[in-house]
Amino acid sequence: MGALYFLISNFCTKPSTKAKRKPMQTVEIKVKMDCDGCERRVRNSVATMKGVKSVEINRKQSKVTVNGFVDPNKVLKRVRDTGKKRAEFWPYVPQHVVTYPHAPGIYDKRAPAGHVKNVQTFPASIDTEEKLMSYFSEDNVNACSIM
Repeated sequence: MGALYFLISNFCTKPSTKAKRKPMQTVEIKVKMDCDGCERRVRNSVATMKGVKSVEINRKQSKVTVNGFVDPNKVLKRVRDTGKKRAEFWPYVPQHVVTYPHAPGIYDKRAPAGHVKNVQTFPASIDTEEKLMSYFSEDNVNACSIM
C-alpha cells in the first residue's frame, strides 16, 4: 500500500489551481459624502470586501483610503454601488511633488489645500531651446538675416 500511495502522490497530481494573491496596496477614492449615513454606507460596503485590512474616511477632503489585498477597480465599483455614482480614483497629488504646479490644467480650485491635479507635464525640449538660442548667437553667421 505504501508504494501505491507513493506513486499516486508523486506522479498523478493535478497542478495546483490556487489563485494568486493580490499584492497589498492602498486605494484612494474621491467620493462626496454629506452626512454620517453616507459615510457609514461607504465604510460598510468596502469593509465587507474580501482582502480589506483597513478603511479610512476623511469627509472633509471627500477621500476614502482602503488598505488591503484588493483590486482597485472592484473597490471603486463597490463604492459606486452605494449610490455614489460620481466616485473616482483620487486625482490629486501633493503640490511639492509636481515640477510645474502652476501649469495650465494642473491647478484645481476644488482640490484640498496643498494638492494639485495629477497631470503629467513635460518641460520644453532642450533641443528646441538650443535652436532658438543659436539663431541669435554671435557664432551664427546668418544671425543678421533673421533680424
